[in-house]
Formats: sequence, structure tokens, C-alpha cells
Amino acid sequence: MRTRVLAGLLIASLLVYAWVRFRVVPQNHTAAAVPPTDDRVAGLHVPPGFRIDVVTKDAPDARGMAWGPDGVLFVGSRSAGNVYAVVDADGDHHPERVVVVASGLDMPVGVDVHDGDLYASSMDRIVRFPDLAHHLDDPPAPVLVTDALPQERPHGWKFIRFGPDGRLYVPIGAPCNACETPADPRFGTIGSMNADGSDPRIEARGVRNSVGFDWDPVTGDLWFTDNGRDLLGDDTPPCELNHLVHRGDHFGFPYCHGVDIPDPDLGRAHPCRDYVPPALALRAHVAPLGMRFYTGSAFPARYRGAIFLAEHGSWNRTTPQGYQVDVVFLDDDRQVVAYEPFVTGWLQGEEAWGRPVDVLVHPDGSLYVSDDRAGWIYRVWWEGP
Repeated sequence: MRTRVLAGLLIASLLVYAWVRFRVVPQNHTAAAVPPTDDRVAGLHVPPGFRIDVVTKDAPDARGMAWGPDGVLFVGSRSAGNVYAVVDADGDHHPERVVVVASGLDMPVGVDVHDGDLYASSMDRIVRFPDLAHHLDDPPAPVLVTDALPQERPHGWKFIRFGPDGRLYVPIGAPCNACETPADPRFGTIGSMNADGSDPRIEARGVRNSVGFDWDPVTGDLWFTDNGRDLLGDDTPPCELNHLVHRGDHFGFPYCHGVDIPDPDLGRAHPCRDYVPPALALRAHVAPLGMRFYTGSAFPARYRGAIFLAEHGSWNRTTPQGYQVDVVFLDDDRQVVAYEPFVTGWLQGEEAWGRPVDVLVHPDGSLYVSDDRAGWIYRVWWEGP
């Protein structure tokens, strides 16, 4: 009898260990959702001299954003399965209409425009819509770019961008909370391919789940956000902002988190000194997603060349944090020298009415922000003292 009891306890312990180590928990946010209302926008805080307002409220589950021709803003989604075209032909930031140009897709969070065509991600494929901005009312059928992507759903949604080298960059998140994936070396990476899907290669390794990246306008280097692993406590490990200098660099996952935090299960034989540390260790569980270098000229000089990034917000922290847009300042050597909030107010106590996802510089130098909880898109602009 004693042997059977001990065996049962051992099995139960192994099951709990496996559950904690490998699970990816559904989106059950600590910060309770509250309805977005017009009066809440007045509670969003920006630095003195800036203003913020809503561009459109008609983009349910708004995620990644990309500019198309003729004032068209393309917006992806996740659970909604839609791609939207926000049409602002006269450039006054009051769109004439919002059109669903694709529907029924599988988590099309990522969108970008290349040579006039819209590229959209699905969970296991990338598709292209030829010259979509000029056929919004009769969208062309999607053309397959590639379906040679993993099909695992955890962290399976994909932010996509075309780089300055003309290649399409596609992250492939780890299909777990923290695990090794030797069967498919593409997991936990950022990869790239030609615009037609050919010549795939890995650009960065050891990346748990990146949902936003951009290229430094000074050096051309890739910078990206990364979501830290869960279930190690309220304040560890940090989420990350990373800087890729050499193709193939390894950023630590799943062995090392932040600068010097070895994974308790997988890090014993993999010292943190063997990996590239983050350029900036963010707060734990803030879920940094979209990021962009500020390339406009409408903001004051200190913001030019800075990085704006969206913290989607924590789901597994006793006291929620994140739910804001930050700005990160670099020096001439491309080192982080300051990191501060830029837009706050979506989180009120332990309730959040909005969750920022992506940021995008408008041609006039203002900053657009997407929000998948409210389904809204905002604009931040400089009005002056």
C-alpha cells in the first residue's frame, strides 16, 4: 500500500512539474476588463505639450499596423481574424471609413506592405494581397507566400515586417512557457525570407516570443521586444528589449533570462555569460509588443531617434502592470540611457479598459497606437507648450 501511495505521489509531482514548465496559459488577465468609453480617453496621460485622441473605434481586436498608399492604414487582428483598411484619404486623422478587407484568417496579427502588396500573417502561413489599397471594395484573392511554418498554436501568432534589405522578417515563438525544442530549430527565433518565401534563414536565436521589431535608422541594426517566461514570481524574470548586432546571435532563451537569471530547470549547464544580454531589461510580465524608432520630425528633438514601445500588460502578476506606451532613449553609441512612460491611463487600479499593441509613426510625425482590448486606434501629436 505504501509503495502505491509513494508511486502516486511521484506521478502527481511529475505531472505538476510538466504543467508548470511547459504550459502556456490562456489570456486570463489579472487586470479586469472594463468597457472603453469616451470619457476614459480624457484619463490618458501624455507628457506636457503632447495630445492624444482616438482616430477610429471601428477596428475590433486591433493589432499590428502598416501604412499603405493613398492614406490607407492596414491593421491586423488576433481573435477577430480580420484585416482592416482604415481609409483617411485627406490625411486629417478622421478616417472616411474602415473596411474589412480580409476575414476568417487564423490570428492575422502581422501586416506589412511591400511593392504595393499587403502581406498578412496567419498562424502557419504568410499570404499576399496584390495592390490591395486600390481594390478595397473588391479585394483580390490572397496569394500564398509560404506555408512552411510550424503549426503549434502557443505563441503561434506572428508579427511581420520587411527589413531594409527587402527581406520579410518572421518570428517563430517557442511553443511553451520554457522548454528546449531540438526537433525544430526555428522555434524561439526571428527568421527572414525573400518576398516570395524563398531562402529562409535564422537571424536571431534564443527569443521566446517577439511580437515587435524595427531597424535602427542610424546603424541599420535590428531591435526587438521579447516576452519573458512565466511562473517564476511577480517580479522575475524581466521582459526584454534586445539589439541584434550579428546574425545568429543567441539571446538566452530557454536557458537564461534577463541579464543574469539562469532558468531553474534548464539553465544549470548554460551560463548566462554565453548569451547576448538585453539592451534593456523591462519590468516583469509587462508583455512588450510593438516597437518603432521615431523617424519623424514633429516631436521635440529629444524624441528623434528614440524607441517607442507598447506594453500590452501583465496577466499573471498579483498587482497588474504594463498597459502603457514607453519611450526609450539611446546615446550616440546606441546604448540605452533612459526609459520612461509616454502614454499611461489604460490601467486604473486593477482594471484595464485598453491594452496597447503596436505603435507606428505617421508620415506627418505623429504616433499611432493600436489597442486590441478597446478595438481603437489612437494618435499622439505634439501641440507645443
